[in-house]
Amino acid sequence: MAKQLNLLPTGQVISTALHTEMQRSYLEYAMSVIVGRALPDVRDGLKPVHRRILYAMHELGLTPDRPYRKCARVVGDVLGKYHPHGDQAVYDALVRLVQEFSSRYPLLAGHGNFGSVDNDPPAAMRYTETRLAPITHEGMLAEIGEETVEFIGNFDNSQQEPTVLPAQLPFLLLNGCAGIAVGMATNIPPHNLGEVVDGLIALIDQPDLPDEKLMKLIPGPDFPTGGEIVGDAGIREAYTTGKGSIVLRGVAQAEEVLGGKGSKRRTAIVVTELPFQVNKAGWIEKVADLVNQGRLQGIADIRDESDRQGMRVVIELKRDANPQDVLQQLYHQTALQTNFGAILLALVNGLPVQLSLRQLLQEFLSFREQTLSRRYSYELGKTENRLHLVEGLLKALSNLDEVIEILRRASDGSAAKINLQSRLDLSEVQADAILAMPLRRLTSLEQQNLQQEYEQLREQIATLRRLLSDRKELLKALKKDLRTQKRKYGDERRTKIIVATQETKAQTDKGRGRQGDKEQENPKIQIQSPIPETPPEEVILEFTQRGYVRRTQPNGRKSKTDNGLSDNDFVLQTTLTDTEKDLLILTSAGKVYPVKVGDIPPTTGRSPRGTPLITLLTNTAQEATEAVVSRFLLPDNPETADMILLTKQGRIKRLSLMEFINLSRRGITILKLKEDDELLLSQFTSTGKQVILASSGGRLLRFEVNDEQLPIMGRTAMGLQALRLRQQEEMVGGVTFGVEENLLLVTQLGYAKRFPIKSLRLANRGDIGTQTLKFASKTDYLAGMVLAKPGTEVALVTNHQRVLRLPVDTVPNLSRDSVGENLLQLNRDEKIITVAEV
Repeated sequence: MAKQLNLLPTGQVISTALHTEMQRSYLEYAMSVIVGRALPDVRDGLKPVHRRILYAMHELGLTPDRPYRKCARVVGDVLGKYHPHGDQAVYDALVRLVQEFSSRYPLLAGHGNFGSVDNDPPAAMRYTETRLAPITHEGMLAEIGEETVEFIGNFDNSQQEPTVLPAQLPFLLLNGCAGIAVGMATNIPPHNLGEVVDGLIALIDQPDLPDEKLMKLIPGPDFPTGGEIVGDAGIREAYTTGKGSIVLRGVAQAEEVLGGKGSKRRTAIVVTELPFQVNKAGWIEKVADLVNQGRLQGIADIRDESDRQGMRVVIELKRDANPQDVLQQLYHQTALQTNFGAILLALVNGLPVQLSLRQLLQEFLSFREQTLSRRYSYELGKTENRLHLVEGLLKALSNLDEVIEILRRASDGSAAKINLQSRLDLSEVQADAILAMPLRRLTSLEQQNLQQEYEQLREQIATLRRLLSDRKELLKALKKDLRTQKRKYGDERRTKIIVATQETKAQTDKGRGRQGDKEQENPKIQIQSPIPETPPEEVILEFTQRGYVRRTQPNGRKSKTDNGLSDNDFVLQTTLTDTEKDLLILTSAGKVYPVKVGDIPPTTGRSPRGTPLITLLTNTAQEATEAVVSRFLLPDNPETADMILLTKQGRIKRLSLMEFINLSRRGITILKLKEDDELLLSQFTSTGKQVILASSGGRLLRFEVNDEQLPIMGRTAMGLQALRLRQQEEMVGGVTFGVEENLLLVTQLGYAKRFPIKSLRLANRGDIGTQTLKFASKTDYLAGMVLAKPGTEVALVTNHQRVLRLPVDTVPNLSRDSVGENLLQLNRDEKIITVAEV
C-alpha cells in the first residue's frame, strides 16, 4: 500500500465545515470566470482573450500597412505568452473579431474564409490570415507604449501584458458584447460610432445632460446586419435601467417576380436584411418546415438569391395570398422578428456592475481622461529630459574653446567628464551627451538646428503643462481626438428605428398567438408599383463602339449621327424609347443591370460624346473588371422571345426574356462562368430561327434553335457546349437569322469575303463545324463575322484603335475553300480585333 503524503506539519490539520469550504471555493471559481473570462471591462470593452489577441498582434507588428500573417501564428503567440487555454477557443474569439456580420466595427482584418451569415464554419487557422484593422491600430493600441496603462505579469511571469488597452473610443458600445458568467450575463448591443461620439461630446460639455437629449443623440443600437427596431420603449428601458427588451425585425418588401416554376409573374415577399445573429440558412429551413407542416399559409416557394452584393431571400406567394397576412405569420412564427434582451453589464474596477447608458459613457470618459493625463505626463517627462540634454549641448557649443581645452588636457574620459561637470556646471547626463557628440554637430547649421529644437521643446513643455494643469484644456484635447476618430471611421446608420404610435405587449413578446392590433403593431408593406410623377418623354438613345450612350430629343437629332464623336468611335445602335423604360446593360461577367432611361444624362454641346455606360451601373460593377457586352430594351411581348448567350470558350445558353423583368438596381447574374471565361455576345432569338457560330480558326457551325438543340435554361446555369474548339482557339462571333442571307467574314490581317449561308450544312450543337475560310498566313485568324446586308457598311477596329470602313457591296462572293481578298491597308503589327455592323 502506498504511503500517504503528509503535506501539513504534525498537529496542524485544519478542520472546516464542508458547506463553508464549498461556498468559498465556488465563489472563487465564480469570480474567476466573471473577471477572467466572460465579462468585458467597461474601459476598453474587451474580455481578457480579446485583449490578449490584440496585444499579441501588436507585439508581432501586424499593423494595417504590413502583410497578413497566418492566424495559426497569432493563436500560437497568444497561447504561449498570455492565454493558457485551448487553441480553438482563442481562434473562435479571433474569428468573431474579423466577421463584419458579428462586429459593427471589426477590430481585425481577415484574408480567407472566416464564415458567413449562414453559419458556415471558418476555415482552419492554418489557412486564414489576419492583421490589425486601422480603427484598432489607431484607436486602441497607438498609445500603449506611452505608459498610459498598467502592465502585469502573465501566467508564469515570463512576459508582461496590459490590464487594459488605452482605447480612444468606447468599443464596449460600438461593437457590443455577449457573455455568460456564473449567475449573471451580459448582452450589450452595438451602436453607431458617430452617434456615440456626439453623445460623449455632449456629456463633456454638459455633464448633467437630460436623458431625453442624450437619447436623441444616441437613439438606439445600430446592428451590423441592419434590420429595423420597432418602438423605442425597450431602448429607453435598457438605456435608463441597464436592462430591456428591444424588438428587432428583418427588412421585407413585396415585389412582383417571375415564378420559379413557370413564366407567369407572382407576388413575393423579398427579405433583404435579417435581425442580428439570425442564421439565414437556418431561418429559411425553419420557414420551409412550417410551410410543410401547414402552420404557415400562403407560401408557394422560397429561394435564396443572396450574393456578394447583399442578402435577398424571395418568398413566392400563392395567388390568393395577402402579403400583409403572410408577413404577420413570419413575424410571429419565425426569427424574422426577435427580441434582443439588452443587459448592460460590465466590469467596473474588477466588479460586475449593471450600468445605464449615461454611466457607461461617464466611465469611459473618466478612463479616457486618466489615460490622457498619464500620456501627457509621460510625454512631458520625455520632453524635459530631451530639453535638459539640448541645454547641455548648447552650453558646450557656446563654450567650445573651453570644452576643447578640457578634452585636450584630460587623461581619460572619466576625467574629462568630471572636469566638464565642474567647470561648466553640467549634470552627469549632459556631460555624457557632450562626450558622445559627433564633430558634425559643431557646424553652424547643426548649432542652428539645436537652437530651433530647443525653442520647440520649450513650447511643447508649456503646452503639456497647460494640458495637465487645466482640466478644460485636457477635455478640449479629448474632444478633438473624438472628432478625429469620428471623421475617420464614422459611417451611416444601418438599423432603422420605427417609433410606433402605440406600444403593445405583442411588440415585446413577438405577439405569439395574438392577432389583435395588427394594423398598429406592424406597419404595412406595399407592392412596388412606381407611378411616374411626370408623363414619359420620348428620347433617342445612341450607343457607340467605345461604350458611350447619347440621349437626345427626336426633334433635336442631328443629321450626322457620328457628330461630336472622336475619330476612333462610331454609333453602333440607335433606339427610340421613352424615359420610363429600363435600359438593360449586359456585362462580360454574365450580369445584367437595369438603368432607367430617364437617369441617363441628356447629351449637350459640352459633352457631345455622351456618358460612359459603365458609370451608370452600381459601384460594385464599376469597381469590378466588367466590360459592357450589349445593351438593349425589352420588347413589348417578352414572353414570345428568348436570348442566346455565347462565351469565348464556346458555351452557349438560351434564356427566356421573362428573366429580365423587374430587376433590382444591383443587377442579377444570368450566366454562370468559369474563372477564365467571359461573355462574348448576346442576341435575341425564338424557336424556329437558326444560329451560326464562328471560331477564330475559321470554322462555322449552323444549327436550328429549338428545345432539343438549345433548351431554355435558368439564370444560374452555365450553358452547353456550342462548338468543339481546338487548342488556342476561341469563339469570335455568332448571328441568328430567319431567311437565307450571306455572311461577311473578316480576318485579323484584313482579308474579307462574302459567303452564302445556304451552302453551309445544317448540323447539331456541339459538332466540330465546317471549315469555311482558308488563311493566307499561319499567323492569321478570323476576327469577326456579321450578316452581309446589301447597301450597308461594316466598321473594323484595329489594335491601334483605328476605325476602318468597309462597304459590304465591295466584298466579293467566294466559295468556302477560298482565302478572301485583301481589301484593307493595315500598318505594320496592326490587326483587326472587332467587326461591327454600323
